[in-house]
Amino acid sequence: MKRNQHFFTGLFFICIAVAIACHSKSSQTSRYSDTTSAKQVAYVNVGGSLEGKWYLQPELASDTSTGRIPEITFHASDGRFTGSTGCNRMSGTFIRKDDTLQFDSRIVSTRMACIGYNEKPFIDNLLRTNHFVIKGGILMLMYNETVLSKWVRHLEDQPIKKA
Repeated sequence: MKRNQHFFTGLFFICIAVAIACHSKSSQTSRYSDTTSAKQVAYVNVGGSLEGKWYLQPELASDTSTGRIPEITFHASDGRFTGSTGCNRMSGTFIRKDDTLQFDSRIVSTRMACIGYNEKPFIDNLLRTNHFVIKGGILMLMYNETVLSKWVRHLEDQPIKKA
């Protein structure tokens, strides 16, 4: 019985991973692909809409240790998001009202191992988020008054220099 449970659990996660991968390829509207190597992030003033794709503004070398920048796409009409932790694909739901923002704790992600990257703090910060601010084209995910992460809309073509 336990063997069957492990089989079906594994099969479930494989199906979710395939569905996420297929969705991300078909809904991609950016000129950057999910396999784009890490790029230097540029500030772009795009207004105050949460809708669409955002790229993490790296703060630490570990933010881009996989060679890719984490990204998130908000689908505001149905409260869903998709994206990448920089290692694994992820998707889930969120609740937004005015400037409050909460991610549901049931984030689904693929489970690839990425040497030198600890994605737990990344996911934990998403789950700690309780509001957001968009200022000067920069999306700041926040816990009360503390900025947890900063996100921008576009990437420049200059590679990030790794420490």
